[in-house]
This record gives sequence, structure tokens and C-alpha cells, in this order.
Amino acid sequence: MEMHQLRYVVAVARAGNFSRAAEQCHVSQPSLSQQIQKLEEELGERLFDRMKREAKLTAHGEAFLPRALRILEEVDLARREASEARSLLRGRLIVGVLPTIAPYLLPAVLGDFAKRFPGVEIVVQEETTAQLLKLLNACEIDFAVASRPIQDRRMEVKDLFTEELRLALPPRHSLTRKRTVRLADLEKEPFIVMKEGHCLGDQVLNFCERRDLKPTISFRTAQLETIQALVHSGVGISLVPAMAARKKRAGLPEYRSLVSPKPERKIVAIWPKQRPLSRAANELLKQIIANSKEL
Repeated sequence: MEMHQLRYVVAVARAGNFSRAAEQCHVSQPSLSQQIQKLEEELGERLFDRMKREAKLTAHGEAFLPRALRILEEVDLARREASEARSLLRGRLIVGVLPTIAPYLLPAVLGDFAKRFPGVEIVVQEETTAQLLKLLNACEIDFAVASRPIQDRRMEVKDLFTEELRLALPPRHSLTRKRTVRLADLEKEPFIVMKEGHCLGDQVLNFCERRDLKPTISFRTAQLETIQALVHSGVGISLVPAMAARKKRAGLPEYRSLVSPKPERKIVAIWPKQRPLSRAANELLKQIIANSKEL
């Protein structure tokens, strides 16, 4: 049994097709097929049902796949530990980040990290929390930066920092003239929130519901920048992360803090419990915590 054979099995299982798997593995399809066939002969069982344009795991394949993934994870861990001995002179780190965090937090963080470890390549994937968890469980990213709650018990969760959600108002809105804004002041205001599947939208609505405010939702969108543009245009109000309210440019809303208890979100790092963080990942998390003090 060879490591490349295990990788080919995992690739076919994910792609559902020998041709796509071969392309992803950068080998020819006949070579990939031949190696999987050799493995099947060694095991004495077929791992895939081969159809014209599709490959599906057999019952034996379903049982074999988790073990193959664990073996590949252990090998990857051994390689990463060996790489750490080179003092992070080179390496690659794949980080998943919520799209409501990445553009506001990462530029300064990655700039500072690159100065300290110029040989480490960082790949950033922006996804929703649900998709980040899928990528983590598939070992396709090293860790993710998201916000609580995280319901997957297979994940290690590390608190990084807490961030206020600030009230975003259209310029010249009557509430901008108030020294303090209470949640009751928002009772009849139309809200603009993130669409379903984005945790920030759920956090805003949960905060309102816990305090007996039933907001009227006027718009939903998948982009935080769109929310801010809509607020600026005067069609509604919203609650946005403080890191997004720090930018100074034309076309942004007016921002205010609500009186206590202020809405907030807890930013966390998550990774599979069975896959400890590399040194590079730990160093990047230290940089995130250091930069968060300036938010």
C-alpha cells in the first residue's frame, strides 16, 4: 500500500470522477486508475463502483476512506513537525476566514506576519462558518477564524478577542443627533442584515430577540460592504462589526455605540481536535491577537 494510492482514493471520493481526480492530482487518468486498481487487488475488494461518468464508493470503500484520511493526516502532521525544525524558513499555511472578518483584520495581520516569516506562504479562503467546518473536517485548511457559537464538538475552539457590533446609520438620520442610543430607539427602524447562512445576520437578530426587539427586515445581502452602502443610501440601519466601522472613506454610514449591554461577537480560532496546530499557525494566531488590540 502506497501513500499516493491513498491520496488517489481520497481524490476520487471527493471528485466523484476519475478524470477530475486525476486532474487535481496532476497525473494521467490511466495512471491514477491503475494505482487504485492495484490497491483494490491488494485489499481483495473493490473500493469504487465505476460508471460511465461517475465513480461511487462501495461499502468497502466507505469503510476504507476514513482510515485513509487518518493515515494522510498523520503523515501530514509528521511533515509539518519536521518543517518546524527549519524555524519557519519556508512553508505553507491555509487559513479559512469569515468574509465579515477577512478584509478588515487580515491586511495588517498578514503584513506583519510576512515581515517576520517571509518564507511562509499564506493562502486565505473566505467562507461561511458551515463551509469552514466542512473544509476543516476534510483537512483542506489548517485552521479557521470565525465567531461563536461553534457547534461542532470535533473542533478545538480558542477565543481570540471580543468585538463590539456598532450601529450603522444613514448620514443625517435623526438618531445621529442623540448622545446615547438605546435599543428601544430602533423599534420602528427598517433593518438590513446578512442573508441566511451568514452568522453575523443570526447574531444581530438573536441580540434583538433576546431584548424583546422584533426588527423589521427590509433587505438581506451576502456582502457587508453592500449593507454599509445600503445604510448610507438611507434605506435602513444595521449593526456592523467595529472592525468594519474603522475605515475612513466617503460613502460610509455614521456609526454609534448602543448603551449597555452592547451587542458583540466573539472571534475564535477553530481546528480539528485530532490535528494540532503547526508552529506557523500558532504564530499567525499570536499576530491576530496582537493586532486585535488596535481594533
